[in-house]
Amino acid sequence: MTENELVEKFKSENITLAPLGKRFIAYAIDDFIVAVLMCVAFSSAISAASSSEESLQMLFEYLTPHFIAVKIVYQTFFVYLYGATIGKMAVKIRVIYIHNIEKPGFYLSVIRSITRVISEAVLFIGFLWAFKNSKRQTWQDITAQTLVVNA
Repeated sequence: MTENELVEKFKSENITLAPLGKRFIAYAIDDFIVAVLMCVAFSSAISAASSSEESLQMLFEYLTPHFIAVKIVYQTFFVYLYGATIGKMAVKIRVIYIHNIEKPGFYLSVIRSITRVISEAVLFIGFLWAFKNSKRQTWQDITAQTLVVNA
């Protein structure tokens, strides 16, 4: 779908891009949910640490890879099945694939999730991309060819 066709489709179906403020709130909600899940899942391991140093070592060596994996699975699962994570649903926004205006397929949801984690790891530069992009696309949107729109 060309950009002109996309604009016409958006007009005819009354689709508007999600504001960056809503996207930020959705991001915060989703990260809070993942953090709570991690705390519950690993509470016994965290409380078993005998010192602050041991807790930090556990965090970097053990919990960080699990946290990244949970984030990828969480994002992939919800975007693939519902076109939105819990945070996005809460603020009434959704992810669409540019070429058919539907939720992205499994492969694109995985790519989007992995790129999102990379963007976070690189000082959130991929998120800042949305400020200079007319379609408000972050790195994960660009790589997966998606847009975030109002639901």
